[in-house]
Amino acid sequence: MRGFADGVPVEPSRKETKRLPALRLNNDSFYHGGMMSPWPYSLAYVVPLSVILGHWLGGVFYYLTPMITFGLIPLLDLMIGSDRTNLDADALERLSEKFGFRVITFLYVPLQISLVIWGAHVVTHEALTGFELAGFALSIGITTGGVGVTVAHELFHKKNAFEKALGHVLLMTVSYMHFYIEHLIGHHVHVATPRDPATARRGESLYAFYVRTVSRSWLDAWRIEKQRLQHRGYSHWGYHNRMLWFVALPVMFAAMLGSLFGWQAVFYFFVQSAVGFTLLEIVNYLEHYGLQRRELASGRYEKVNLAHAWNADQRVTNYFLFKLQRHADHHVHPLRRYQTLRHFEESPQLPTGYPGMMLLALAPPLWRRIMHPRLDHFQQQASATPILKD
Repeated sequence: MRGFADGVPVEPSRKETKRLPALRLNNDSFYHGGMMSPWPYSLAYVVPLSVILGHWLGGVFYYLTPMITFGLIPLLDLMIGSDRTNLDADALERLSEKFGFRVITFLYVPLQISLVIWGAHVVTHEALTGFELAGFALSIGITTGGVGVTVAHELFHKKNAFEKALGHVLLMTVSYMHFYIEHLIGHHVHVATPRDPATARRGESLYAFYVRTVSRSWLDAWRIEKQRLQHRGYSHWGYHNRMLWFVALPVMFAAMLGSLFGWQAVFYFFVQSAVGFTLLEIVNYLEHYGLQRRELASGRYEKVNLAHAWNADQRVTNYFLFKLQRHADHHVHPLRRYQTLRHFEESPQLPTGYPGMMLLALAPPLWRRIMHPRLDHFQQQASATPILKD
């Protein structure tokens, strides 16, 4: 089976990174059936389907979704390994225009809405034990927060209103719509600086980070929206205030569930929402842990580059999470579609995929023992690189 010669990494810019050596594959079938096809990313649908299967099987299988997410997927990451292949500019351009990759994200939206509504019916009309209810709500939250927020993130980063609207709908299902404002206008501007609530500091435990980021991100979103309204001459308490809508819409959705299924459905909705946005913040914790942009003499910070996000190239998780783990390229090129995100050796590399790292983050001493030597080694290398100014 012949290889192919056009798997050449594409650099963000000549200033930001040196050109990587060409990477080749030994199997054309993977190239055509994997990298150039959207279908491997449909693996993400396994997560919501596992909720339905777990309900059908009952008992301990109400925990099937966390078993798959934090058991099977990390195991597959270890067994199957990484994919650090990049394509050349022409292949990336063709890949970016393939509509099938967008269809997979579009179709996920009605599936998640249906799953949340169906979940409300289950918890109010079926005789589940407390053990089963906990597993069911946990599974729904892992789905809405793990896959759903990832899809929302992919969609709301795009320029067209349709994709942004779909992203908003998904964020509504986890009661975290302010993430749209804070992420785009706050996080992407201030990442890896003390001003960013979504950047974990060196030595900061997940639990301390969680309290700080949830509270400050909420307040920052209000501050950002207030500044936008002032700039445009709108009232803070009028319908132009997106934060008012972002608070009201999840409440209205929960009220709809309550009117259809009873008050237990409202409680269920906000419990699974809390699980969902907790997963989001755990991912935020590991994506930029300890990384810092250097401060310039002017008091500003160096330009965001490939050194300011942790990467992971485990093939299986990248299919489940739409290559979110190629996070450095996302920050350098935030409009780039998921299927075209690239790997760069210049970026700090996580030891395993996101699900495994999320488990590790739950144990701060173990987290520091594994991550701090990597962080020290990377920062020693990064300190020797020239500073990129805006």
